[in-house]
Amino acid sequence: MKEATADEWAACTPSTGIKDTNYTVGGLKENSEYNFCIRATNSTGVGEPVELPGSVAPTEKVQAPEIELDNAFRKVVNVRACSTLRLFVTFSGRPEPEVRWSKEDGTLSECAQIEVTHSYTELMIENVNRNDSGKYVLTAKNCSGTKSAFINVRVLDSPSAPTNLEVKDVKRDSVVISWEPPLIDGGTKISHYIVEKREEARKAFTSVCSNCVRNSYKIDNLQEGSFYYFRVLAVNEFGAGQPAETADAVKVSEAPPPPGKITLREVTCNSARLSWEKPDHDGGSKITSGREYFFRVSAVNDKGMSEPKALLTPVIVKDTSAKPVINLLTNTFSVKVGNDLKIDVPFRGVPPPTVVWNKEGNVLKETSRVNVQTSESASQLCIKDAARFDAGAYEAVLTNAVGTTSHDVEPPIINLDDKFRQAVVVKAGDLLKIDAEIYGRPNPTVFWLKNGRNISTKGRVEISATKCHTSLLIRESVRKDSGQYTLTLQNTGGTTSRVVTCKVLDRPGPPAGPLEVSGLSAEKCTLSWGPPHEDGGAEVLHYIVEKCETSRVSWTLVCDDVMATTCKITKLLKGNEYLFRVRAVNKYGEGEILESEPIKAMDPFTIPSAPTDVEVTSATSESMTINWKRPASDGGSRISGYIIEKREKHGVRWVRVNKKPVYDLRVKASGLHQGCEYEFRVFAENAAGLSEPSSPSPLASAEDPTFLPSPPANTNAWHQPKHNFLAVLVLQGNLQPQKINVAF
Repeated sequence: MKEATADEWAACTPSTGIKDTNYTVGGLKENSEYNFCIRATNSTGVGEPVELPGSVAPTEKVQAPEIELDNAFRKVVNVRACSTLRLFVTFSGRPEPEVRWSKEDGTLSECAQIEVTHSYTELMIENVNRNDSGKYVLTAKNCSGTKSAFINVRVLDSPSAPTNLEVKDVKRDSVVISWEPPLIDGGTKISHYIVEKREEARKAFTSVCSNCVRNSYKIDNLQEGSFYYFRVLAVNEFGAGQPAETADAVKVSEAPPPPGKITLREVTCNSARLSWEKPDHDGGSKITSGREYFFRVSAVNDKGMSEPKALLTPVIVKDTSAKPVINLLTNTFSVKVGNDLKIDVPFRGVPPPTVVWNKEGNVLKETSRVNVQTSESASQLCIKDAARFDAGAYEAVLTNAVGTTSHDVEPPIINLDDKFRQAVVVKAGDLLKIDAEIYGRPNPTVFWLKNGRNISTKGRVEISATKCHTSLLIRESVRKDSGQYTLTLQNTGGTTSRVVTCKVLDRPGPPAGPLEVSGLSAEKCTLSWGPPHEDGGAEVLHYIVEKCETSRVSWTLVCDDVMATTCKITKLLKGNEYLFRVRAVNKYGEGEILESEPIKAMDPFTIPSAPTDVEVTSATSESMTINWKRPASDGGSRISGYIIEKREKHGVRWVRVNKKPVYDLRVKASGLHQGCEYEFRVFAENAAGLSEPSSPSPLASAEDPTFLPSPPANTNAWHQPKHNFLAVLVLQGNLQPQKINVAF
């Protein structure tokens, strides 16, 4: 060949020529022009050339990028949360295309690791979460074009937070909240929502509804005038997701109703006084006064009205009315028969209240012996010549435009039906109702507790209380509603309580945890757990045990009739990470699960250390005896044997001596070549495998031992000894000078 502008030809094939009828010429310059010619050759010589017509200009072969997706990537790629996402894709193109990974409608995770070679690329994200779901786009670009492919990834996880949480329709004791579904559903359908509330003064949220299926919920029984935070969590089969919480506390209140009766008093020619009753309620917020008003006055005669004269400063309207308050220091009075009894009841209230005295619930009749005297600040009951029939409960009732107050004390009393003296048993899904007749003066405050804790009224729970009756109502009861319910009444006369035990027949709760893993090896382990704290009111029949590799989604049944609280798991794969879960079963069905922490199947022991002090103790032309010492460590597992290898002095490869493991600390190596020098090394073996090799033994020659020659038979006529031997003694152990007698 030669360049088109050159004069001399140069051989581009080997000097021996080639036998094929095609040849690839390398080392050419791009865009330069070349001429080629071909000659045939035989044993006689080289023939005439045939020149290739025209010039050839080498240029780079151009190929548009191509991306080859695996069939698995053409569907949605499902990966479980906390596992590793790997997207391996091959590509081609000339020149080599530039490869770029991106994520549609988002940015790649900071944890993403990208590897690119000339023929493939791999995207790897460890410990994926719900935010790693989405469409991943791979783009390959070169001067010939651009090619893109996408892979849909779905991370199976709990959902993200619901969106657009709003508080609507705020009343004095309730609110309505609404929200929209989360942007990320965690790869599975949203089954329901959890609605929670928190008073501003508290740190913990309490559940309002744990199974809301709509995107709005009305929260009742809130404390008037209190500030609350609200939050909502979406739930799928992998659990509750992130919460959406109101940014600011919401005050539970509403505009008050109109005032009551309006009265016009003290009307004169130049003034009038207005008074009115307070509304039935304040809407959850204190009714504010303090509004400022300006007044002006005009004079009027038969000719008309004068110019008005304005008051220089505004007048602030204030409400000075107050509910009656009794300041009685004691509510028990004693008197001897025949003596006079006077009971003074001091009080205050604006406007001044009216006073009515009652005895045993009836209006007290005044007589010449019993009379009442009332002033603006006190009322006095006077009984002259007290008799036995004057004993009893007296009540002073004070009333004004703001409200009513009475002073009559009786300790609270609870009357329960006989059926509540024993445990109340209901089936799951049925209505659970506890009611009681109550009494006390003043009206007692009612408290309902479950297992010593206050009961929050949520979707299924309703508590009602009147002056003489209270009830606890739980709709669609579940296993967790079992327990001890305590009804407590409290007033100024004292406190009383009654306990009712309830049992809901349902599927059992989760087994008592934690789910412990013991006896772990590369192939097996043992699980142990405790019986469920909540058996659903029936005996636990058996347990179901399942396992799952963390790199997979599906669970595999291990055993569905485990009678004990332990289970041996076999057929594990060494190095794989597993999850285990257990559920109890009673006659009502399968209970909730108890899940273990991730466990990697690994042996609890390691390979032993290498044997030591390997040496040759005896040798012949065909064999040698090798001795060694035990390893310093067996790796936590008993040594099951030793493997011995040999190598010639100038050899490279080590050759195994024994086919089966040796159990002693020595072995005889046979089949050696006479005169060759050998070195040996030893491996120790246990259940974990072979150790590292020992240090090689010193070189030893495969030769028969020689001995000293025998003495001449006749010293007068000496002949060469019949035998010429050299005795070589190899001593083991502590080498001390020894006297050796050798007989010939």
